[in-house]
Amino acid sequence: MRALTWHGKRGVRVETVPDPVLQEPTDVIVKVTSSGICGSDLHLYELLGPFLGKGDILGHEPLGVVEELGPDVRELEVGDRVVVPFNLSCGTCFMCSQGLQSQCETTQVREQNSGAALFGYTKLYGGVPGGQAEYLRVPFGNTLPVKVLHGPPDDRFVYLSDVLPTAWQGVEYAAVPEGGSLVVLGLGPIGDMCCRIAHHRGYRVLGVDLVPDRLERVRGRGIETFDLHDHDGDLAESIRAKTDGRGPDSVIDAVGMEAHGSPAAKLAQSMASLLPDPVEAKLMKSAGVDRLHALRLAIDIVRRGGTISIVGVYGGMADPLPMLTLFDKQIQLRMGQANVRRWVPEIMPLLLDGDPLGVDDFASHHLPLERAPEAYEKFQKKQDGFVKVLLHP
Repeated sequence: MRALTWHGKRGVRVETVPDPVLQEPTDVIVKVTSSGICGSDLHLYELLGPFLGKGDILGHEPLGVVEELGPDVRELEVGDRVVVPFNLSCGTCFMCSQGLQSQCETTQVREQNSGAALFGYTKLYGGVPGGQAEYLRVPFGNTLPVKVLHGPPDDRFVYLSDVLPTAWQGVEYAAVPEGGSLVVLGLGPIGDMCCRIAHHRGYRVLGVDLVPDRLERVRGRGIETFDLHDHDGDLAESIRAKTDGRGPDSVIDAVGMEAHGSPAAKLAQSMASLLPDPVEAKLMKSAGVDRLHALRLAIDIVRRGGTISIVGVYGGMADPLPMLTLFDKQIQLRMGQANVRRWVPEIMPLLLDGDPLGVDDFASHHLPLERAPEAYEKFQKKQDGFVKVLLHP
């Protein structure tokens, strides 16, 4: 089959690799029809090389059709259309029963001290082949894949793999009071969808970014926006001025470790990438420093007694947080990988009754799988309006 594979920093290519095969009685093989490129894929493209091997298959946002079934699969049939959640969860362990599928005890990557395994996301999360490919082996065929209707375009359901549940959990964790206000830092795909979900719930939403295409997408849905270029050093004050002088009830950090700002942390990341992979991996796991510009902004912006929800990916183990400010302002923090299966029943009705979240035209680009390297480059450089890309094998 054809698949997108990793070959070094900013080096991905589409090549022919062996087809996946059934390995366990509850496995299924899915013929992929659409697979998204996620903002966290750019961390693999740019930063997390020490935890990847040449030829690793990337991607964790697939939708497709069941091609083959293991002998113990009872909940699916060949030809069923399914979305595959990005985290591998068994659906039956203690953590899964608590709605914490991202901590699944069956697939926890204990040798890395990590939570549930993820498709296409480094040795830290199991080294499982990903879904930017023609076919994908999916374990736990009775409990993991999400069966969806035939008929609507792939765009209607593909975001159940990651974007929708990640954004939904981000808004849930933000704990916005009824009629309250929410600032979303970073308007990439996840931040954009957080804005849409919060706006749909009736909250006052303010979105922050510095990329014109992203700001325009969010403004087009009637949401207030702040362009960072216009608020060099006074963003928090400007937002407080629009929120009764005290700041918003909640803030979502949808940026993560590649935030704009913090040149020193950027330099540290760049210098670490020059080390041999085993050395860099050890350094990143024990002493990594993130670029915390967005998180520090969130701490400054949120009102006293408010909540910060972190959905952007951070990876540093030695991040200097302003603990005094967090304590003094009585700020609540919530974060974590999305528990995809936990939120699907709440999201699905919004996909079956109209399209209130605008998923049908959420993708900025649809491209054949063969053009994936071009898509990664333009997405990483924020060129040509590349905000959300769906690849089609």
